[in-house]
Amino acid sequence: MRISRLTPWAAGLAAVALFAVPAAASAGQQGTAAPRTPGDAPAAAASYDAYYAPAEGKTGAALKAALHDIIKTQSKVTYDGVWNALKATDQDPANPNNVILLYSGRSQSKSTNGGGANDWNREHVWAKSHGDFGTATGPGTDLHHLRPEDVTVNSTRGNKDFDKGGSPVSEAPGSLTDADSFEPRDAVKGDVARMLLYMAVRYEGGDGFANLEMNDKVNNGSAPLFGRISLLKQWNQMDPPDAFEQRRNQVIFDVYQHNRNPFIDHPEWVNSIW
Repeated sequence: MRISRLTPWAAGLAAVALFAVPAAASAGQQGTAAPRTPGDAPAAAASYDAYYAPAEGKTGAALKAALHDIIKTQSKVTYDGVWNALKATDQDPANPNNVILLYSGRSQSKSTNGGGANDWNREHVWAKSHGDFGTATGPGTDLHHLRPEDVTVNSTRGNKDFDKGGSPVSEAPGSLTDADSFEPRDAVKGDVARMLLYMAVRYEGGDGFANLEMNDKVNNGSAPLFGRISLLKQWNQMDPPDAFEQRRNQVIFDVYQHNRNPFIDHPEWVNSIW
């Protein structure tokens, strides 16, 4: 059976050309199209059906295993190399000199990466302490869960699991946090869910790193676990992949790692597995 890209999940996205998403893709902000520069725009491709062919007809654990086997084949980026990669993957569609910060939603100069209070740095959405992989090449440098973020906001988020509620986060409008959890702004809730679920499928303990898995609680500490899965499933549904996220997936595939986040291409697979 051929995998259809026009499932109920994907029907609302059919108007977006997934494999020719322009550099002007939306990032939750309005703006005019920015001119493309060499290396920034994804290459066009006819279809990703062949890429996912081994997953056809599968559900549950069998689907998860098939997707793992597909996406584990990848090129790896060094931690230093992540800086330049994020400047391409997270480029502001309205300003090619800037990146969009994940939780803050702020457009900021690509050149202001670093460790200063108002710089942006490399946020591990799957906190690197959850499985103790640090910045090792592999999960520690996987672009599918690394995003640019304000240094202060990154520190506030820390290694907290994701949940609802808390106090407003300075410099990240719409985000909330408390002692043991972080809630991102609505426009990227689905992005966060799909990044975490990618990690739980990609890293299964067979390549020298911990077996990363989802659970339904917070306070996971250094365990290779992340929560809360019940809420992340809701976020996946309420905030489906937009053009910015789809373009990002394609740039990582074309230019850097040559693997994909399957839950951006097929968000309906989240409920098929969890």
